[in-house]
Amino acid sequence: MFDDVRAVLFDLDGTLIDSAPDLGAAADQMRLSRGLPSLPLEGYRHMAGAGARGMLGIAFGMTPDHADYAAMREEFFANYERRMTQLTYAFDGVPELLAQLESRPLPWGVVTNKSMRFTGPLTQQMPLFARAAAVVGGDSTPHAKPHPEPLYEAARRMGIAPEHCVYVGDDERDIIAGRAAGMRTVAATYGYLGSNADTYLWNADARIDSPLELIALLQTRRSA
Repeated sequence: MFDDVRAVLFDLDGTLIDSAPDLGAAADQMRLSRGLPSLPLEGYRHMAGAGARGMLGIAFGMTPDHADYAAMREEFFANYERRMTQLTYAFDGVPELLAQLESRPLPWGVVTNKSMRFTGPLTQQMPLFARAAAVVGGDSTPHAKPHPEPLYEAARRMGIAPEHCVYVGDDERDIIAGRAAGMRTVAATYGYLGSNADTYLWNADARIDSPLELIALLQTRRSA
C-alpha cells in the first residue's frame, strides 16, 4: 500500500510538535489577568488541536457564538503570538523520523489549519523545519482541511502527484482531507485526538502510536 510513496506530508500541532503547553499558557494567561485561578496544562491538552476555539472553551466555557468571542479570540492570538515557541517542542522520535525520510530521500512537508500568521514564524523559529519541502497553512488556500485543497497545494509545491503522497495527522479531518486528495493516510494516535476520538473509525490506511513507526510502513517502498 505504501510501496510507491514519494513524499510525506504531516499535520503540525499534535503530529510533529507538541504546542499544547504554549497554547494552554496563552489561554491561562487570560484567566490569570481576570483574577481566575490557573488551570493545569492537562486540562487544555486534549483540545489543543482545536486552537482558539478549544482553548477558550476550556478556559472560559466559551463558544464561538458568544458575543465576546471575537475579542477574546484576538486576545488569545496576541498572547500566543508572543510565546509560540517558549514551551513548544517536537514529539520524541520526530527529529529522527525526518532525518530518516531525508536519507531515503523522501521530501516531506507540513499542511496545517493553523494560519500562516503563526505557522510562518513558528516554522522559521524551529530549526526542525529548515528542510521542509512545503509549508501550507490554514489560509494558504481558499479552503482549510477537511477540504483537500491544502494537500493539493503542498503536492504542487513539491512537484509530486497526490497519489504518491502520504498524509499523517492526529485529527479525523486530516484523514478526511487526505482521502479526498487521493493520498494514503496515517492516523497519529499519539497526538491530541480530541475528546472521545476513536481512530479506528476514521478509516485511515494505517495507525501509528509513535512517530518512528511510520518508517516501518515505508520499508516496502520501491527504489526510485
